[in-house]
Amino acid sequence: MNDTTKKPRGFAAISPERQKEIASQGGRAAHAGGKAHQFTPEEARAAAAARGDRKPKA
Repeated sequence: MNDTTKKPRGFAAISPERQKEIASQGGRAAHAGGKAHQFTPEEARAAAAARGDRKPKA
């Protein structure tokens, strides 16, 4: 193949809207199947504290 330009493959070749749809379906399926992680308030606080000042509070 002599073509020097690379074309996106796989998930990268899909439109951003379609990528969002697919990711959303995966998230819903994970929650429905009980496989998704649910943060407890303590875990959320620990994650926020570990984040430090990297992200400003909204």
